[in-house]
Amino acid sequence: MPRPMTITEKILARACRREEVSAGEFVSARLDLALANDITAPLAIEEFEAAGIGKVWDPDRIALVCDHFVPNKDIKSAQQALRVRRCAERHGIGGFFDVGRMGIEHVILPEKGLVGPGDVVIGADSHTCTYGALGAFATGVGSTDLAAGMATGEVWLRVPETMRFQYHGLPGRFVTGKDLVLYTIGRIGVDGALYRAMEFTGEAIAAMPMSGRFTMCNMAIEAGAKNGIVEPDEVTMEYVHDRFRREPVLFSSDREADCVETVEIDAAAVEPQVARPHLPSNAVPAKELGNIEVDQVVIGSCTNGRLDDLRMAAEVLEGRKVSPRVRAIVIPGSQEVYRQAMAEGLLDVFVEAEAAVSTPTCGPCLGGHMGILAAGERCVSTTNRNFVGRMGHPESEVYLAGPYVAAATAVTGHVSVPEEVL
Repeated sequence: MPRPMTITEKILARACRREEVSAGEFVSARLDLALANDITAPLAIEEFEAAGIGKVWDPDRIALVCDHFVPNKDIKSAQQALRVRRCAERHGIGGFFDVGRMGIEHVILPEKGLVGPGDVVIGADSHTCTYGALGAFATGVGSTDLAAGMATGEVWLRVPETMRFQYHGLPGRFVTGKDLVLYTIGRIGVDGALYRAMEFTGEAIAAMPMSGRFTMCNMAIEAGAKNGIVEPDEVTMEYVHDRFRREPVLFSSDREADCVETVEIDAAAVEPQVARPHLPSNAVPAKELGNIEVDQVVIGSCTNGRLDDLRMAAEVLEGRKVSPRVRAIVIPGSQEVYRQAMAEGLLDVFVEAEAAVSTPTCGPCLGGHMGILAAGERCVSTTNRNFVGRMGHPESEVYLAGPYVAAATAVTGHVSVPEEVL
């Protein structure tokens, strides 16, 4: 009989065709999906072709998403995207998503049912850990590791130790998954979960919609984690029903399973958070930063570009105007999110408020396009990183927040909590 295991260990044991694996052990695990984007895929393709490999392991288990620099902003980005398109055509890759049919990779892949409970997923993008919200083991890798995955259908890795985060109570009215994860990273630091599995559990998680769970697992990497994960439950199954293309495999952690550390958090006591420059761990209550004036607000990204996020922003912006000194940019995470937001009248709210609405793209999150900052400018953004120069000039500043705080800030022109405008 296998020893007690965590959900992460159980998923990896299954992928290794073994009864059990242990934290610290090096394993070769079978993949359910390998993915890359228009920045990371070209290098992976180059390595794949340089190795003289004629075909990919499984064209139905590979996803290539053009999302970072699309619609293409210049000749170089156009060449990158062309390389990805040609590879998708050559190998018959079904999971290829381009302009007009695409979305931000970590929004569109769960939406299209390409990832689900029990999966092992690698992606040449650090925020691949997003899919842990579905009860999958998902982690970011380098482009050369992705090339190996494309060729063999396996990944070599060390089984991470598990660090459990227990969120007691229910969060307040305007406290979202983004606020809980910023608070958590602020508490443990950007290396507080280094190469560990961050397992999110407790009353607050059970009551949280999938959008919030995606947000929290997305930012596990900002604490140095190997993966973030939530045990699948009724919320998960409702999301994957009639969506996930394979049969979900449900795992949960054994009560006696070893955890290297357990962190207890009173979710009811957490306030809306803002992470100050230049680390996601510089989190403080938003109400403490009311004297910080901003030039730009971005609402979107793989962290907060889902329909729930846009609904939160619209709740604050409806009937109000963006401050004349602020440029507000709203970026739906996928074409489906865009269409649903349009059907619900959310896009009208944004345009009436004098915000710009973009086609789905990573755009400003990585300083790509659609909202680059000049020297001395400040932005409040629902994205996941605020490193030096992340969104433009090295002398600009990025403050991370959830949709409620970002929208309220757009109205007032300074960091604000939603109570200030509602």
